[in-house]
This record gives sequence, structure tokens and C-alpha cells, in this order.
Amino acid sequence: MTLPDTDPDAAVRRAVETVFRMERARLIGGLARMLRDIDLAEDLAQEALLAALADWPRSGIPVRPGAWLMATAKRRAIDRFRHRRMQARKLAELGHAPEDDGAAQVTAAEAAMDDDLGDEILGLIFAACHPLLTAEARVALTLRLIGGLTTDEIARAFLAKDATIAQRILRAKKTLGRAGLAWEIPEGDALKPRLASVLEVIYLVFNEGYAATAGDDLIRPALADEARRLGRILAAAMPAEAEIHGLCALMDLQASRFAARVGPDGLPVPLTDQNRRLWDRTLIRQGLDALRRTEASGGADGPYALQAALAACHARAGRAEDTDWPRIAGLYDRLAVVMPSPVVEVNRAVAHGVAFGPAAGLTLLAPLDGLPALAGYAPLQAAIGDMLARAGQPGEAQARFTRAASLASHPRERDFLLARAAACVV
Repeated sequence: MTLPDTDPDAAVRRAVETVFRMERARLIGGLARMLRDIDLAEDLAQEALLAALADWPRSGIPVRPGAWLMATAKRRAIDRFRHRRMQARKLAELGHAPEDDGAAQVTAAEAAMDDDLGDEILGLIFAACHPLLTAEARVALTLRLIGGLTTDEIARAFLAKDATIAQRILRAKKTLGRAGLAWEIPEGDALKPRLASVLEVIYLVFNEGYAATAGDDLIRPALADEARRLGRILAAAMPAEAEIHGLCALMDLQASRFAARVGPDGLPVPLTDQNRRLWDRTLIRQGLDALRRTEASGGADGPYALQAALAACHARAGRAEDTDWPRIAGLYDRLAVVMPSPVVEVNRAVAHGVAFGPAAGLTLLAPLDGLPALAGYAPLQAAIGDMLARAGQPGEAQARFTRAASLASHPRERDFLLARAAACVV
């Protein structure tokens, strides 16, 4: 590693911090598996960083810096257990407390010194995304442990209070501690539901970046990028799991449109009106490649793969009018089977309306209009408004857009819908 001539110590410190950011999740995952204590694992990882900051400027950066950090953290763990055992013995001799099982802890830690743990990050991801936790807790803990975000950064990303996120993470750690998790990758029949939970968390993080639920910004690319990074980690570690590639394809294809999704006025730009020259062709190629891997692995009918195939229809169209809407309608028909939900039905109705005419769309939207689950769902009212406008009923369309605006959770979305309502009577 070549360091700048000026202030070499500062250069080494920057290198140490870079290595630690790269190795942090692996380090915490390995320690948590060894110690079954996530708080202690985080503390020891931090102590290893401080040791590196003190040692590497003098001795130089090790050939395998990650291994150095892990070995240092394990030695600190053994030192802690030995100190705890010594204190317990002294207290026991004085009759103040029974001797604890510190010897067993030391033996276990020493045995783990030579273990090739492997898959530390995966074990950490599966633990952080455990179905025992609420979706909100899984997201916060994943961003903290694997993403390395601070509590303050997570709070800012989700426009929440620091104390709320801190409590969420604390409760999640306590829940996992009480459950006695092994911090390992589940095997056999346990893998599928646990993997589904991991993919759900990653996509929740991505969606908050893709379509923010609060705040002034419609998109938060940093969150979406973190979700895509987590997806790549998972895909590299589990290449045979087709649905992981489906999720990566979906995220890349959707992220490719970021630069075109918001206009100069800050309002959202509908997909059909976006400047496609602004779409990121590199992300589109990555997404299409991941989708091909998914389909080649027999995963074409997975929920993420089908959503990626839908995004691919738009990505392949050079102009909005070139979009293969009949194919999109067919893909939504398949998606409604494997991932039935009222929201999917709304999107399916819209696709049929564009592919086969507004009457077809309104026919599918009609039974959804009175569903309690969609009573406060602005996109349903907006979809009905759009179909009515296409059908030449501007007055009815205006009423639906106005209603959709009243239900919108984001101020930018509300402004956009009010503009659509106003345009109906121009």
C-alpha cells in the first residue's frame, strides 16, 4: 500500500478506518457467533479498531488486516473472561458471591481462536433479519450491524427520533439474546422462510430510498444504494438462490431511473413521461444480467423476479410508446398468483387499462374501490382518476385525483396529484 509523503500517520489512520469499515460486519458476525452476545461483539470490534489505530502506524498495516482485527478482538474477549473469572473467585473466597463459569467461557473463547468461522456476514444478516423481530426492528438492526450506520444516521434516514431508533435496536438485541440464537446461516427447511425475511428487509430499505414515506425528498439514493450493497453481498455468498438475483435485478432496474424520477420543480415525474436518456444504462445492464441469471436458475416465477421482469419491460423500451403493455399485464397476472395483495391488484388493473383500454382497467378497479384495506391508499384513487381521464370523463377524474391528494402521505406526491386534478378541467 502506497502512502502519501505528507503526514504518513494520518494516511495510516485513514487506511485503518477504511479497513475497519470493510471488515466491521464480518468481525461482529464472527464474534457474535463465538460469544452469543451482540453487545459484547460490538464492544470488542471497537476495541480492535482502537488497537489497530495505536499499533499500525508503528508496525505497518498487516498483510491480512481483517484477520489481525479478528485475532485481536478474540484475545480481548479471553482477557475479559479471565478477568471476570478472577473477580468471581475473589468474591467467592470472601463469601460474597458464587464462583461463575468463567473457566468455560475462557476455554470456549480459546478454542474459537483457531476456528475458521466463515460466512460471518451471512450469519449476522440472518440474525438481524430474524422473524422474531418486527419489520422496523429488523431494518434498524440490519443498517446498524451490517450497514455500519450510526443510530443518528438511521434516525435521519427514516426521519425518526434518535431515542426511538436506539430503543428499537436495544429491544431487538435483547430479543435475539433471549432467543439464544446461534448467529449462523439456517439450513434445510429453515432456510426458505428465513431467507424470505432477509430479502424483505433489504427491499424495505430499498423502497424507503426509492419512494420516501416522509420528508421533503421523494427519493433517498443513499438508502437505496445500501440496500443494493446488501443484495450484492447476499448474491455473492448464495449464488444458487435465484430469488436473491431477482431482488438484485429489481433494485438495479428501479434505481436506474433515479435521475429522471423527480422534475426541476421537485414533483414526481410519471414513468411514461420520464426522460429516458437520464436512465442509468450501466444499472440497466446489471439488472438485466441478474434477471437472466434468475430465469436461468428456474426462478422466473418468484415474486422479486416477476417484479424485475416488469421493470425490465420499461428498461428495454427506448420510448414510452414502445413499452410492451400486454406483456406487463400478463406478468401482473402471474404476480397476483404468487404474491396476492390488494396493491398488486391495483397495479394489475392499471396495466390492463393501459394495454387493453381504460374500460378494462376500470372493470378491474371497481371491486377494489370499496376494500377496507385500500380505504386510505392514494394510488388506488389516482389509478381510477387516470382511467377516467383516459375514458373521457374529466369531472369524475378530477374528483378522484383530489381525493387521492387528500390521502397522500408525502407533500410532493400531494402537490403532484392536485396538479393532475387541476389539469382535468383545463
